Amino acid sequence: MAADIDLSDNAFWTLPYDRRMAAFAELRARPVAPLFAEPRFPLIKPGRGYYALTRHADVVEASRHPEIFSSEPTSNSIPDLPRYLATYFGSMINMDDPRHARLRRIVSRAFTPKLVTGLKADIGKTCADIVDGLLARRTGDFVAEAAARLPIQVICTMMGIPADRHAMVHAHTNRILAGSDPEYTGVPDDAGPLRAKIVGPLALYRLVRSGRQLHRLASGLGKERRRHPTGDLTSKLVNADVDGEALTDQEFGSFFILLVVAGNETTRTALSHGLKLLTDHPDQMELLQSDFDKHIVGALDEILRYATPVTQFRRTLTRDHDLNGTPLKKGDKVLLFYNAANRDPEVFTDPDRFDITRSPNPHLSFGGPGPHFCLGAHLARTEMTVLLRELFTRAPGIRAVGEPDRLESSFINGIKRMRYEIE
Repeated sequence: MAADIDLSDNAFWTLPYDRRMAAFAELRARPVAPLFAEPRFPLIKPGRGYYALTRHADVVEASRHPEIFSSEPTSNSIPDLPRYLATYFGSMINMDDPRHARLRRIVSRAFTPKLVTGLKADIGKTCADIVDGLLARRTGDFVAEAAARLPIQVICTMMGIPADRHAMVHAHTNRILAGSDPEYTGVPDDAGPLRAKIVGPLALYRLVRSGRQLHRLASGLGKERRRHPTGDLTSKLVNADVDGEALTDQEFGSFFILLVVAGNETTRTALSHGLKLLTDHPDQMELLQSDFDKHIVGALDEILRYATPVTQFRRTLTRDHDLNGTPLKKGDKVLLFYNAANRDPEVFTDPDRFDITRSPNPHLSFGGPGPHFCLGAHLARTEMTVLLRELFTRAPGIRAVGEPDRLESSFINGIKRMRYEIE
């Protein structure tokens, strides 16, 4: 199978999940990281390829050394994106210090654990409303009714986005992260050679259109909060002044997009996988429900490790460097595959076993250690904890039913739809 592994082929990302993870296990066992050809997109010049980092130690090393493994010019795209997209997607995840440190310093003053703590009552009410609906229906789509509803409502409320725009924000975040999924491109997998020619332009058009719409929403909201500040996160961000530094309109717009996209997707994906994993492992479900407070921290970490919502990020070499026997050159691209690192048997005993008591659990699902560790990790954990507590207190008989409808993406390990039933 080793010779058949092509991470740049859309067909790989349509394989059953266990087959994909078996392929990553083969890649981990190789002494040298393979060089994959880049996926081709019309109007975008491909580079010479990229290396897949699949070992936990390699991903950690790359994360800890941004002076060698740079996030510039981009960290969330294999090809170098056109400059005009930086207007919408040029936020701090695509920056190194000192620009990254400056932006993180400004936004961190507003996006604090204290802010998240203050939201707990609102999160609790939202979760109670969600479970009210689940109990009334007894069956339905868990993603739409719970996993997706919670984070989009929380992040929109935090930002002060009007309720009548929540659906629009949700739709555009879905499109931005849709990858090559036929549901969003409109081009079926069996379209043959035509698909390769059409999908790239459609994906680029989708990115630009959704980025423009969200940036426009951010611009209008930011201007309003500068004139009439409130207590929401938008007000704190646009009016922040840290040692004389403030966000420009473009910086706020890009960070706004990053926050609503990341704040929605990771929590939604983790919650969806969480219910599926606990359903498939009833002993773990029983253990968690037997003492929720004792086991919830371990359960969250194991769900995040096992599911790994964000599959990979890219880095670019700033200089020649030898990594685990692979001689990398300045300008080389590497992809940090967090999903593979989270199953590394050198770090995790019996890594394919789902065990909510696993300790230690140094998973990399919020990114590796270093300056790009996820700013919203505390919020994601809080949302997941509150919803699962509400769910297992009031609807302990909830279960996932059948196989979920998975997102076809090399970036997000997403679930689009998943049926549930409450006994």
